[in-house]
Amino acid sequence: MLQIQNIRENKESIITALKKRNIDAEPMLSKVLELDEKRRSIQTELDATLAESNKLSKEIGLLFKTGKAQEANVLKEKTAGLKEASKKLGEDLNTTADELQQQLYLIPNVPHQSVPAGNSEEDNEEIFKEGDIPTLSEGALPHWELAKKYDIIDFELGVKITGAGFPVYKGKGARLQRALIAYFLDKNAEAGYTEMQVPLMVNEDSGYGTGQLPDKEGQMYHVQADDLYLIPTAEVPVTNLHRGDILAESDFPIKYTGYTPCFRREAGSYGAHVRGLNRLHQFDKVEIVRMEHPNNSYQALDDMVEHVKTILRELKLPYRILRLCGGDLGFTSALTFDFEVFSTAQDRWLEISSVSNFETYQANRLKLRYKDENGKSQLAHTLNGSALALPRVLAGILENYQTKNGINIPEVLAPYCGFTVID
Repeated sequence: MLQIQNIRENKESIITALKKRNIDAEPMLSKVLELDEKRRSIQTELDATLAESNKLSKEIGLLFKTGKAQEANVLKEKTAGLKEASKKLGEDLNTTADELQQQLYLIPNVPHQSVPAGNSEEDNEEIFKEGDIPTLSEGALPHWELAKKYDIIDFELGVKITGAGFPVYKGKGARLQRALIAYFLDKNAEAGYTEMQVPLMVNEDSGYGTGQLPDKEGQMYHVQADDLYLIPTAEVPVTNLHRGDILAESDFPIKYTGYTPCFRREAGSYGAHVRGLNRLHQFDKVEIVRMEHPNNSYQALDDMVEHVKTILRELKLPYRILRLCGGDLGFTSALTFDFEVFSTAQDRWLEISSVSNFETYQANRLKLRYKDENGKSQLAHTLNGSALALPRVLAGILENYQTKNGINIPEVLAPYCGFTVID
């Protein structure tokens, strides 16, 4: 959420920056400033009314003490009117503050200056590519056919139990999933991230805290009876660990990793690009989350990018990194780098990780602050990234490591799997 003071002082530059997202933010920002002016005006009037009421109450007490009951009763009638007025002003203040908050929720984060302009994923900027794309033998199969051939993932059984987008992993497929999770967590722990096991459902405050609400309300599974949401990513509960906290500068950096299943209602379109593991309603992901001093957050972002690179190098998967354009940038992000692995059998790139800096956008919603060297409260910066999302990593392994005699397991995963080939 943008800071009102920043909007007040830098309205025109924010409008210009948000044009990268292909939106005209002027009406929204003007509405924010109008509501903020109204809120401050009501607050000033309320403060004056309460001050007058308190002053009269003291005078009434003195009048009663000196036996001037008639004069005191006259003032009591006046204070009754002031109390009624202050009650009405308080209600108006709450209504206006709520309207202001809801308006602020509608404004996305301001893109970093390095974010390229663009309308869609077609305009994202490739900034890095590494790894050799393997040459597969004739008759190479996409992962959904390999899954059926070797009986390691059953999509139809998932439909029977739940519905489309909920696969069942079997035998060596389940063990490979478990191996990937353990490997990712171990790599993250080696890099200084503290492992956290968090709830898979969050309350509304947590959803608003990281920006999934109200922006992605229709994409989240909502347990209405308890007003809880199934998490779309571990980012939500892990970042909310520090909602409302005031940290010391010495607490930075705070680095967490966590494995969770993730639940998203957005799946459901048809075609080869969403077949198999390409898009699911439920999938596993290992996340990294950081809380940083604002001076260090972009160095932290670079460190996270390098960390994900290390994992993909060890898996020996061909990958590339994209800097997302304004039109493809997530609502809460200031700068995002997407990692994509090349699926040889599908002859296409598959997104496997997004690494993002949200600057103060989430922290302002979370009220996540720290005391600076002068003892003044400042907003922290938050970052997160996938390290990594499993479905498309698994798809890349199955397709790129397939041979005529089976599917080889990446060397780094063999100790976790307990086998070296799926045959």
